[in-house]
Amino acid sequence: MHEETSLDLDKRWPTLLGKPRGHASFRTVPEDFRVDEIPSYTPCGTGEHLFARIEKSGLSTDQVLRQMASQLGIKTRDMGTAGLKDKDSVSTQWISMPARLSQGLDNLEIPGVKILEAQKHTNKLKTGHLKGNRFSVTLRDVDDDAIQDMDERCCRIRTMGYPNYFGPQRFGIGGNNEAEGRAILQGKGRRHDRRGLRFMLNALQSALFNDVLAERISRGLFGKVLQGDILIKDDTGGRFLCTEPQVDQARADQFLVHPSGPMFGPKMAPPQGIPFQMEQDVLEKSGLTKEHWKKFAKLTSGTRRALRVKITNLEMIHEQNRVILSFELPAGSYATSLIRELVNI
Repeated sequence: MHEETSLDLDKRWPTLLGKPRGHASFRTVPEDFRVDEIPSYTPCGTGEHLFARIEKSGLSTDQVLRQMASQLGIKTRDMGTAGLKDKDSVSTQWISMPARLSQGLDNLEIPGVKILEAQKHTNKLKTGHLKGNRFSVTLRDVDDDAIQDMDERCCRIRTMGYPNYFGPQRFGIGGNNEAEGRAILQGKGRRHDRRGLRFMLNALQSALFNDVLAERISRGLFGKVLQGDILIKDDTGGRFLCTEPQVDQARADQFLVHPSGPMFGPKMAPPQGIPFQMEQDVLEKSGLTKEHWKKFAKLTSGTRRALRVKITNLEMIHEQNRVILSFELPAGSYATSLIRELVNI
């Protein structure tokens, strides 16, 4: 089903609100896409680890980690982050390292990187130690007839949320990472190191999640709670099986819970009823079974992901032919998936 080498987002993963009317230029310069981490906690000031808050531009988080580790004389595994930030952006984030390196930060020279502050803490920073991200996105060359359409779409998204699609950057050039991940599970893929394996297999998991989400949208079931759904609590991330859809729909309408979709793997909790059948259909059409995921169980253990994003503080400012969007998203959600709902880029 998905052997194509190019990724037609609009055809395969349609937007919730239909195709936008207008067009705009996106990421003309890195400053057009600003991301600031909203940490789960701040450093306490004492401990064996050092948290450094950096601002970076023109470098991925991995590139920054490698250069910092080289200059500080440590391994990248001795460092920690709560999440990864795009190369083509101006972003701030926390990076942890052993506290003994506090003096060495003064001598770091990495073009495009600034150390904003540093404080000690009691533990290493790990993936997931992140509440969310705050975005400021500048869209240029916006069509005049797109402004009202964008404003109306923002109003609807504030009340409905938007689809929690993984963005195209997850899938590589032409979407080839998904196809490679499938080949690996089927015993036909190329050789990769552990990091490469994880990357390809995660791309496959993400694409199948998007397929399930697209199916829910096509059936008019976005935001709809179904019997057998596994629901995710918005505040704690706790999960439970829906047995009373009418009761849980009222909670979903208030963004207290969200229907979830599959990140396939041997430890993933399956839903029941119609949600289970939709997920099974997507898996079968991909040429895979649940048995395939056991081959790399440690890399693809499986989990659930909310199908819907609750957006906070969404604001839109129009300046001549520019639009500036500001908003906050929970960790793991993609700003590019929001922008797809607002304007063609």
